[in-house]
Amino acid sequence: MYGRAVAANADPIEKKPLFHVYPGSVAYSIATRGCNFHCLHCQNWAISQAARDGFAAPSFGLAPRDVIKAARASGSRSIAYTYTEPTIFIDYVLDTARLAIEAGMDNVLVTNGYQTPEALDLLGPLVGAANVDLKSFDDRFYRKVCGARLAPVLATLAGLRERGVWVEVTTLLIPGLNDDPDGLAALARWIVAELGPETPWHISRFFPAYRLIDLDPTPAATVERTVEIGRAAGLQHVYSGNMSDGDQDTRCAGCGATLIRRQGFRAVRAGLAEGSCVRCGRMLAGIGLAEFDGAAVAR
Repeated sequence: MYGRAVAANADPIEKKPLFHVYPGSVAYSIATRGCNFHCLHCQNWAISQAARDGFAAPSFGLAPRDVIKAARASGSRSIAYTYTEPTIFIDYVLDTARLAIEAGMDNVLVTNGYQTPEALDLLGPLVGAANVDLKSFDDRFYRKVCGARLAPVLATLAGLRERGVWVEVTTLLIPGLNDDPDGLAALARWIVAELGPETPWHISRFFPAYRLIDLDPTPAATVERTVEIGRAAGLQHVYSGNMSDGDQDTRCAGCGATLIRRQGFRAVRAGLAEGSCVRCGRMLAGIGLAEFDGAAVAR
């Protein structure tokens, strides 16, 4: 429902995860109830699946102007439309996004990518970055686990890129369902070919949730293997998530120097100056990276 939020929080941008978008900044994050997917493993099922499952998800009034006011008070650099699928509340997103730009803030989407070209045309001019869940490279997985199809997600990813939106991709690995190495290698090659080798790929570890509580968590070795698959395919920035000892540092694609160190959701500048590697001078792909130069240097 328009202007009725079920969540509103000031989050680290790294939580989205968006690692190449205003690192170390705050994103004021909002959502309304509902989703156009019904993923069996949904991490936010209490708000995304409430209408479908017939239980209440308490909401509260939060008009677009109030979102901007709260974002300013929290020191946020951007507004994130997240937690549930933003296209479900697209009118609310569009009105808020226009006000955010007027206020000097950027807009970011965390989305399943199941969007029409018409939605992309509306969102493209207002959104600076998006993290898109590319859940599998197998249409059968999308149909069985998410109640959707793969092709529209791939079209959205390409469409965002064509419209100049910075894109990062997340894949949650579910044991026995989407962790086949050959399929993941095909997915990584597609990202390189269609989105570019500089596109960050976040490999996330699954933990039992919603209707998949009978599965074991993803072995750490599976995540580590997939990170290597991504790098072997030519991706320059592959990150492991949902792991206490995961590899989340950003390194220079040219010389390998560490540019940004991360622990949890805390990002600290290492070898980055004015958005470029201090060792070899190569520019780091992303947006708002020069703004990060005032952060404390990691030791």
